Amino acid sequence: MKRIFLVIPLLLIVLSLTAKKKPIWAFCYFKGNGADGLHLAYSEDGLTWKALKNDSSFLRPQVSKDKLMRDPNIIKGRDGLYHMVWTVSWTDKGIGYANSKDLIHWSDQQFLPVMAFAPTVRNTWAPEITYDHQNDQYMIYWASTIPEKFTETASTLEAGYNHRMYYTTTKDFKTFSDTKVLYDPGFNSIDATILKDGKRWVMFIKDETREPVQKNIKMAFADNLTGPYTKASAPITKNYWAEGPTVLKSQDEWIVYFDKYRDHKYGAISSKDLESWEDISGKISLPAGIRHGSIFKISKKELKKLKQL
Repeated sequence: MKRIFLVIPLLLIVLSLTAKKKPIWAFCYFKGNGADGLHLAYSEDGLTWKALKNDSSFLRPQVSKDKLMRDPNIIKGRDGLYHMVWTVSWTDKGIGYANSKDLIHWSDQQFLPVMAFAPTVRNTWAPEITYDHQNDQYMIYWASTIPEKFTETASTLEAGYNHRMYYTTTKDFKTFSDTKVLYDPGFNSIDATILKDGKRWVMFIKDETREPVQKNIKMAFADNLTGPYTKASAPITKNYWAEGPTVLKSQDEWIVYFDKYRDHKYGAISSKDLESWEDISGKISLPAGIRHGSIFKISKKELKKLKQL
């Protein structure tokens, strides 16, 4: 009997420690055209998401001529701050940037003119940030169309957009390296998001090709965050149009969320090896009207404060 009584407290301690380690996920997103700004939701299981602040805006856009806040991407930096970038306009030559200690109070918004060097550039869309531990710097990357470049995949369809991924690096979000091409997969591509997978990096990216139609999510891999990246994989999404992938990695499971934008709803697929994928769209629940955003971790303390708003 003594052994049983000893085992039970130990089991309770183990369960308690496991519960404490269980991550809480936040999803930043926009609604409509992005004019009202930043929205946040949270999940404790990575599948069911609940809007915070009654699904009202946490931050309204103030920079660029269009003053939009589309495609928000947030990561927590080594400095303890949350760093956010977003699409400010359909046609501008830069992106938006702001930071926050608590996701409630934000710094002044800045316009980063990352494509100002290209006079004919048509857009600067869907920026994201990934931290490079090896080089102790952040890489900001996005999609742009420069009409005179990559003419081999030029098309008159869908207003003639022909995107490639570009990037800049920074250590402090004050000074930035010169903008360079990050990835040219040989097709019109957009909406990249990059995560670490062991010693390599994995990029999830949308093939934007209209004819013959693709409109799906593919993967590429690299030893270094800035590349070079491999040839794009076969599609990991099915026969629906998908965009804006964001990835949640919990233990050994990868969950890729994406916007089924023609169907006006979100979808999700999961994998344990990045090779075999299962559609789990029927298992997820998200706030109504959610648009292209990104997933990141927050603490229980931070969630408690966000819930009080």
